[in-house]
Amino acid sequence: MQSTAFSFSPSISLPKPRSRPNLSTTHRFNPLYVQSLSRSLDFSAVNGVRGSLLRRFQPIRCSSSPSSSRFDGWISTPAIVPERESDGFEVRATSWPESAGEKEKASSMAGTMQLGALFGLWYLFNIYFNIYNKQVLKVFPYPVTVTTVQFAVGTVLVMFMWMFNLYKRPKISGAQLAAILPLAVVHTLGNLFTNMSLGKVAVSFTHTIKAMEPFFSVVLSAMFLGEMPTLWVVSSLAPIVGGVALASMTEASFNWAGFWSAMASNLTNQSRNVLSKKFMVKKEDSLDNITLFSIITIMSFFLLAPVTIFMEGVKVTPSYLQSAGLNVSQVYTRSLLAALCFHAYQQVSYMILARVSPVTHSVGNCVKRVVVIVTSVLFFRSPVSPINSLGTGVALAGVFLYSRVKRIKPKPKTD
Repeated sequence: MQSTAFSFSPSISLPKPRSRPNLSTTHRFNPLYVQSLSRSLDFSAVNGVRGSLLRRFQPIRCSSSPSSSRFDGWISTPAIVPERESDGFEVRATSWPESAGEKEKASSMAGTMQLGALFGLWYLFNIYFNIYNKQVLKVFPYPVTVTTVQFAVGTVLVMFMWMFNLYKRPKISGAQLAAILPLAVVHTLGNLFTNMSLGKVAVSFTHTIKAMEPFFSVVLSAMFLGEMPTLWVVSSLAPIVGGVALASMTEASFNWAGFWSAMASNLTNQSRNVLSKKFMVKKEDSLDNITLFSIITIMSFFLLAPVTIFMEGVKVTPSYLQSAGLNVSQVYTRSLLAALCFHAYQQVSYMILARVSPVTHSVGNCVKRVVVIVTSVLFFRSPVSPINSLGTGVALAGVFLYSRVKRIKPKPKTD
């Protein structure tokens, strides 16, 4: 039964397996023979593909034995070499993607380090500005003159950069100057009021009051730009106002002149921001931040110089300083350093703003204010009560909260 199932014809039977022909009687015909039969072509140098992908073909055999009438005696099929686990497509990362990834990581790390260095310089210049500025204002109580000197040094620096092509000199039209003029006026007043406050109260208290800048920003934006704040923004203003009020009630150096000067500084500085949004709206007329700040600095100097002569006269001469019993070289050195640090920290601030989002810049500004307050208290040994510290901390926490909730946009109204 089993034998008939596999036998279809008596003349055709399944061949029995026989042994391979003796290699001694077999003549190999291998026209592609190079050096060795066991060697295969290796394309490992091409696109990172291993040579093992290529099959190793056995040579074609022609047998001279006449005893066999089957085709396998004359032409034998190439014996297939069993594939190893390494045969097949093996993908290897070439040097280009690895180097590209390393370059990307290196550039990212370099950018992070550069940004961190800019933040460090921003804080450092601000600290030294407040220290040197306070030292000058203590012995030379003429804030208008001090502010004019700072704008004068800034003007010289701007001219130096433009003259030696350290920064591209802009081409300003009359329409642009007319639009920048209101910004220069409020910028001048903002720095003047800040110096007036620094001359009257402690540095830490001035910066605590200046923490109320978000409050003025929200109010002015709603009044002149129609930007209504969200509930989250309004909620973040409560700790700011409460903290400043608590710190003011317990401030040892408190006086109304210093308090209202700092408040006026908040008003004018935030008016500058609102005006910059209102007037500088045409893209073709827009300027980058550093160029705009440089032009404002020059205009502020020419605006304030005649006012200084009218209000305080010329009190920066060596003869006047000597007659007032002051160390001339010391006053000049510290005034120059304060002016250089003032202009430097403003420039670095705009450089940071060009690299990060406004929210990140606002958070960094909040941290900067904390650093300035702490360092000024330690340097000048200002008396600070626990309640005063609590009020300052609450106000700064409110500023940080405000910078975070500003990114929350109101949901659009659906009909």
